Amino acid sequence: MSDTTDALAAMPPVTGTLLERMGIEVLELSADRTVGAMPVAGNTQPYGLLHGGASAVLAETLASYAAQVHAGAGRAAVGIEINATHHRSARSGVVTGTATALHLGSSLASYEVVVEDGDGRRVCTARVTCMLIDARR
Repeated sequence: MSDTTDALAAMPPVTGTLLERMGIEVLELSADRTVGAMPVAGNTQPYGLLHGGASAVLAETLASYAAQVHAGAGRAAVGIEINATHHRSARSGVVTGTATALHLGSSLASYEVVVEDGDGRRVCTARVTCMLIDARR
C-alpha cells in the first residue's frame, strides 16, 4: 500500500459530510503535501462562477487532512485561521488544490494551498493554520 492509501484509510469516512456534498476527493496525502480535487459544478454562486467559499472549503480540507497526518494518532488538527485570495474565476471542470507545509510544529501546522483550474491557472491562494491538540474521547 502507498503512504497515501494508508493515510486515507486512517481518516474517518466522509459519508454525510461537507466533503461528500461538495464532491471533494483527496488524491495524495502526507503531512508535507496533500492534493485534492473538487468539481466546479454544484459549487458555484448564482452567477455560475466557482464560489469563493468553495475554494476556501477545499483549502481548509486539504490543510486539515495534512495537519492531521502530522499530528498523529491520539491528536487532532483543528483549523484556527484561514485567509484566501481569489485570483480568477472558474465556470466548469474540476479545480485542484495542493496544500504545501509551511510550518510543522508540535502545536501548530501551517499550509499554503494553491487552487488551480483544469488549465493550471491559479484560481485561489490560501493560508491555513491548524492547532494540534489531544483528541477528545
